[in-house]
Amino acid sequence: MAKFLTVLVVLLVVVALAQIARVYELSSELRNRREEDIPDADNRINAKLFLVFMVALYGFFIWMIFAYKDHMALFQLPASAHGVAIDNLYAFNWIILFIVFFLVQTVLFYFASRYYRKKGVKAHFFPHDNRLELVWTVIPSIVLAIIIIYGLTIWNRITDEASEGAMIVELYSKQFDWTARYPGPDGKLGASDYRLTSATNPLGLVSPRTIDEKMSEFKEEIASLREELETKVLPDNRVEEIEDKIARKSRHIAGILKLKEDPYDSLMNFADDDILVKGQFMLPKGREVKFVMRSQDVIHSAYMPHFRAQMNTVPGMTTTMKFTPTVTTDSMRLVRENPEFNYLLLCNKVCGAAHYNMQMDIIVDEPTAFEQWLSQQKPFYQPESSEEEQPAKEDSGEEQVMKGDEEETIAEKQN
Repeated sequence: MAKFLTVLVVLLVVVALAQIARVYELSSELRNRREEDIPDADNRINAKLFLVFMVALYGFFIWMIFAYKDHMALFQLPASAHGVAIDNLYAFNWIILFIVFFLVQTVLFYFASRYYRKKGVKAHFFPHDNRLELVWTVIPSIVLAIIIIYGLTIWNRITDEASEGAMIVELYSKQFDWTARYPGPDGKLGASDYRLTSATNPLGLVSPRTIDEKMSEFKEEIASLREELETKVLPDNRVEEIEDKIARKSRHIAGILKLKEDPYDSLMNFADDDILVKGQFMLPKGREVKFVMRSQDVIHSAYMPHFRAQMNTVPGMTTTMKFTPTVTTDSMRLVRENPEFNYLLLCNKVCGAAHYNMQMDIIVDEPTAFEQWLSQQKPFYQPESSEEEQPAKEDSGEEQVMKGDEEETIAEKQN
């Protein structure tokens, strides 16, 4: 019933508006006035309303800045060393935008209110002026050049080579998940190769163990394909397809076999001691961090808004950036008066249906707490510990007791 009444009211409003419009048309015909002829009084009212609307627009615009300042990065404490420079660049751009916005809007509203249509007044035809063209071409070009040079200076600082003592962290992205990887005791990130990617090795990390596992997997697949060729009658196109798969997998075997044989460092740096972390990772305060980023499937974007940092992760290539955390998570919780606050790693590229949920918590703590946390993380591969030889120790103890008894017996016989 409520829906019916709503539809009925809407229909009645439409009919009423149509009738009002019709009455206006009839009144214009009775007064011998065309519909497009607007009285000077109406034009003057509209001109004044333009100025009223301009003031309202400016007031609403300024109110929004203060009402939503808590949600604007410009009014939030940056949590990285370069974040101050990013915020300064951000503020510099906003100042230019404010100046242009207020200047252009003021001119537009003023001209609309000042030069409204008046009877007997003809507009001046003004097709071109070289001086005006020069002004609004050269000035914006200079301003844009300053913005670009300023931005590139900061960008180059962020993407420049990290310092010698910087910590390295890899961020690995795939739909819809992040993995953070830290170097093991050797201080180096292990090598990776896409041909080693599997369910048990999603990052494609290189080690003798992962190489052997992948070679066994390829050999089993080749054996299965050859069995299909030998035992079944297949059409020519299927035979060509299977032979192509066999040749491709054979090339993969030859390629990953070289990962054990080639002497250059990047591949001899095996990854079994690396530390993989999911769901949440930690960074030390005051130490520069170099991020190495890879993607398994599509383009993602590693976005850490509180650190003013963002970099695309691209399949088939490695991207890098760096920053130094300056505010611990606990300190930021006090600043924001939010005990549940955490820094976030987000994906800032629309990468699929679950893109909205592709995020990871970041904890920043003091270096000692970070080192303690890192020491408690398990490496990528941890061999099973050998069983303690407790029975052997017990046997040796029993043998000593037996030897002592024998010596006492011999001594008694001698006496």
